[in-house]
Order: sequence, then structure tokens, then C-alpha cells
Amino acid sequence: MSASAPAVNSVTLVGNLTADPVLKQLAEDRKVCQLRLAVDGMGRGREVGYINVSVFGSGGEAAAEYLDKGWLVAVDGRLEYGEWEAEGAKRHDYTVVGNVEFLTAPRPVEEPEQTKPARKKRDSAAA
Repeated sequence: MSASAPAVNSVTLVGNLTADPVLKQLAEDRKVCQLRLAVDGMGRGREVGYINVSVFGSGGEAAAEYLDKGWLVAVDGRLEYGEWEAEGAKRHDYTVVGNVEFLTAPRPVEEPEQTKPARKKRDSAAA
């Protein structure tokens, strides 16, 4: 990349929610919905990787209202790096700040099929 080219920070991911969304009030008129996403092939050795997602405003409110753990969603936005210290060790993570698109709801757990009484055959002579 040349020195004059602008830096672009854009990411799009598709994955399943690992938990129900959490909606937080930041200010009187500002809310954020926090999601945790499992993305296939993103982790070490192409395993499942996990990423935090923050969606602000009405998009975040809709996500908190309609989404649940297990939903397949697409997120797009900018990637933000965060670091902190816990138990004497430095930690870091990445968060996508942007938008969420609802793709598919999780499949409901199927109940065992009820045994139905056998249907009586119609008498062909009576028909």
C-alpha cells in the first residue's frame, strides 16, 4: 500500500450468536447492543473463532428485541482493538462496531413424533 492511500478498516463476518443479545443504556438517548459471534474458520488452526459485536441505535434495539442465542447473522463495520490487564496478564480482543443483519433463526428442537393411530383402509366396494 502506498503512503498516500487511505487506510480502510472494514470487516464483514457471518456466524452464530453464542448468547442472547445484551442491550445497555449509555446515555439518556444512546443505547448499544452487545453480541458475541462464533465464526467458522476464524480461530487458530481454522477452528471456530469468537468476536464481540457492538450495534448502536435503532439497529441495536431491534437486535436485542428479535435475536436470540443461535441465530445466524451477518455483521459489518469497523474493527476496534481493546486491551486490559487481568490477574497480572495482559489481555486483548477485537470488537466489530457496526451493523447486524438477521439471516436465519435457530432450528427449534424437534419433539419426538407422536405415534398416530393407523388409518383404516377404505373398503373399495363401499366407494
